[in-house]
Amino acid sequence: MKDLIEPRVLKGFRDFLPEKEAQRLAILRKLEDVFRLSGFSPIDTPALEYSDVLLGKGGGETDKQVYRFKDHGDRDVALRFDLTVPFARFMAAHINELPLPFRRWHGAKVWRGENTQRGRYREFMQVDFDIVGPDSASADLEVLLLMHRCMKTLGMEKSVIHFAHRGVFNAFVASLGLETKTVEVLRTIDKARKVGQEKTREDLEVAAGAENARKIVLFIHPEESWKKSLDTMKEMVGAENDGVQRLSAICSCLDDLGLASGFSLDPSITRGLDYYTGVVFETFLTDLAAIGSVCSGGRYNDLASLYTHQKLPGVGASIGIDRLMAAIEELGLVSPAASASSVLVTCLEERLTGTYHRAAEAFRDAGVSAEVYPEPKKLAVQFSYAEKRGIPLALVKGEKEENEGVVGLKDLRSRQSHDGLTLESAIRTAKELLR
Repeated sequence: MKDLIEPRVLKGFRDFLPEKEAQRLAILRKLEDVFRLSGFSPIDTPALEYSDVLLGKGGGETDKQVYRFKDHGDRDVALRFDLTVPFARFMAAHINELPLPFRRWHGAKVWRGENTQRGRYREFMQVDFDIVGPDSASADLEVLLLMHRCMKTLGMEKSVIHFAHRGVFNAFVASLGLETKTVEVLRTIDKARKVGQEKTREDLEVAAGAENARKIVLFIHPEESWKKSLDTMKEMVGAENDGVQRLSAICSCLDDLGLASGFSLDPSITRGLDYYTGVVFETFLTDLAAIGSVCSGGRYNDLASLYTHQKLPGVGASIGIDRLMAAIEELGLVSPAASASSVLVTCLEERLTGTYHRAAEAFRDAGVSAEVYPEPKKLAVQFSYAEKRGIPLALVKGEKEENEGVVGLKDLRSRQSHDGLTLESAIRTAKELLR
C-alpha cells in the first residue's frame, strides 16, 4: 500500500473551517462598510517583494522575523511582514496616478517568523487604513476616529485608544543626552505591558542609568487627565514642541466631539518600529487588556523617502484580525456565523433535478440563499444535513407535489410544515420566516 502523507500544517499556520472563516469574512465586510463610508479606497500589493525593497527600513527585529529566500530565478525575495512598507513602495510607484490626499484600506495576510502565542501567529491577517499627503492634526484625528468607529462597529465599545507622539518622546530622550540610545529605550518601553513595570525599570537602568531610568518612568506614566499629561510634557520638552502642540490640538477636538472618554493620552505608547515619526496609537480592550493591542499604528512621514524624493507624509493604523477574533471569542461576543444557505432544496426524484435547480435559482433571484441536495436520499438524511449546516428551511418537492403543481416548505427550527404552496408563495413564506 502506498504510504500516505500526514496532513499537517506548519507551526504558527492554521486552516480555517467554514464557521471561523465565515466569522472572519463577516468582520471584513463590516470594516469594508466603515471604510467606504469614510471615503477610503481598496488596494492590493504582492505578497512577495524584493528583499532590498521590503527590508530597507525594517529594523533589526523585523529582519530576524521575515521569511526570506532565493526564488527559482535566484532572486533575493521576502514575504511581506506588514502592509505599511509595501504601501510606501506602492505610493512611490504610483504617485502620478493617485490624487492626494490618498485614503486607502487593505486587508490581506502577512507573515512573520516569530514565537506563537495567544492571538499571535506566523501567518495572520491585517486590515490597514492610511491617509497619505497631509501632515496635519486633522489627518491624525481622522485615523483615530476611524479606529474608534471600527471598534464600535465590531461590538468592541469597551475599548480605549491610547495615543502619544514619537517626536515628543524623542525630544525628551534627547534632553537626557540619550540620542544614541533612543531606539533601545523606546523598544524597552514598548514591551512594558508584557514584562511589567519592575522589569521595565531594570532594563531602562541598564540602558540609560538609574537616574535617567527614574525620569523616563516618570515621563511615561499617564496622568489622570490629558491636560495634566500635556502639562508634564510641556515641563520636560517645552510647550513650543511641535508634537506637544499636535497632541493638544487632537485632544481639544476629541473633547469637542464628546469622545474623550474613548481615548487616553498615554506617553508610554512608543511603538517599536523605527519608521514612526509623529502620533502613535494602540487600542486595548477594557475586559481583556492582557491580549495586547488589537489596532495600532501612527504617523510615518519619512517612510516613502526610501523609494522617492517626493515628500509623502502618511498616517495610518492596522487591525490584527486574528488577535481580534481571539479576543471576541474569549469575551463571548461571537455571533453565529451566517450559514452558507437559508434554504435547502431537497432531492427526492432524480428526474426532477432541473426542477430543483430552477427552484433554487428562483430563491436566489429573490435574494434568499439556497442550495440543492445533490442526490436522492431519505428526507431524514437531508434534514439532518441541513441542521448540521445551520440551514433553517427546507423545500420539499416529490412526485406527489410535482403532480399537484405545488411545493412544501419546512421550518427545521420549529418543525412546522407549510404545504400546498406555489413556488412564489414559498419564497414569500421563507422571507417571512427568516425575518
